[in-house]
Amino acid sequence: MPRARRPAPAHPARRARAPAPTTVGRGKALVLRGRPRAPIWRDALVSLHHGDALDQYAAWPAPAAIVSDGAYGVLGFEGDTSDHLEVPAWYEPHAAAWARAATPATTLWFWNSEIGWAAAHPVLERHGWRYVACNVWNKGRGHVAGNVNTGSIRRFPVVTEVCVQYVRAPVAPGGAPLKSWLLAEWRRTGLPLKAANAACGVKDAAVRKYLDQSHLWYFPPPEAMARLAEHANARGRPEGRPYFALDGVAPVTAAVWARMRSTFCCPFGVTNVWERAPVAGPERVRIPGGRAVHLNQKPLDLVSRIVEASTSPGDVVWEPFGGLFTAALAARRLGRRAFAAELDPTYFQVGVARVAADGAAERRPAWTGP
Repeated sequence: MPRARRPAPAHPARRARAPAPTTVGRGKALVLRGRPRAPIWRDALVSLHHGDALDQYAAWPAPAAIVSDGAYGVLGFEGDTSDHLEVPAWYEPHAAAWARAATPATTLWFWNSEIGWAAAHPVLERHGWRYVACNVWNKGRGHVAGNVNTGSIRRFPVVTEVCVQYVRAPVAPGGAPLKSWLLAEWRRTGLPLKAANAACGVKDAAVRKYLDQSHLWYFPPPEAMARLAEHANARGRPEGRPYFALDGVAPVTAAVWARMRSTFCCPFGVTNVWERAPVAGPERVRIPGGRAVHLNQKPLDLVSRIVEASTSPGDVVWEPFGGLFTAALAARRLGRRAFAAELDPTYFQVGVARVAADGAAERRPAWTGP
């Protein structure tokens, strides 16, 4: 009798996501019984939601920054995965939703372990998130992971996490790579390539950088882009106008072009290695008796650093896996608008109380970085 063929495996994007393993019984320091009194808490700058972020994204305004601190593959919270092999499927729907909501100016900050990030990276890349840099949070030897028996674990103790910066891959109207579109638009004008240098008022940067098609390509500064567009439309073939029109109608302006890439401002002397002890003292949210409410609470100063580096006052920050809402708290102190979600009812209620108490406290001057 012929052997029946095994059906082909489903495409990963169409495969139903299996429910993540539970962490019930793993010794959470605090479990509040019952549901939160209200599923949403708001003030002038912050909107905190109890529930799955996947149900909220469509209603949130487009983000300038997304601060992701979700599954690590270590059963660290209710709904986390049991190992890194399940991390890609866990993030798949979120990465897709972030891509749909993002603008060219959106930055994604992806917190995780080294192996968790390695597992999730292909998913993020597939949805148009372009890697920029890996920032390493070094907690130091004082971290609990530094006080272990290396003879038993047979590796160097891990005292780090990563916060990886992604931006949207730069694309032009129709989805073409932005650098290809720039060169194609200039060639449409019929002008010689070297004329682009004169248009931008540079010696050779326009040809060597702005119109280059190799890894040396450089995003044209807004002022240079405006001059390039003005020159092309004044001197290029009349029948081909408009040139460098993102909307197909009007040549791009400096202000519009500036929104084609993400904001970034790094304080002098700050590198991608962040030497910072784990959260302790008054900042650590604890229950009476001293146990930490959330094992993965991030330092407010580090989260404030990435929010301030990638957004401007009034911008929108998403925190899809809120925990104790550290990113929302940082955003509000910096004058940004925060939209956050948390599935766990205990973390949601404690996080809301934390944010509410901070808002009720005496007003502080805006955080200005280290």
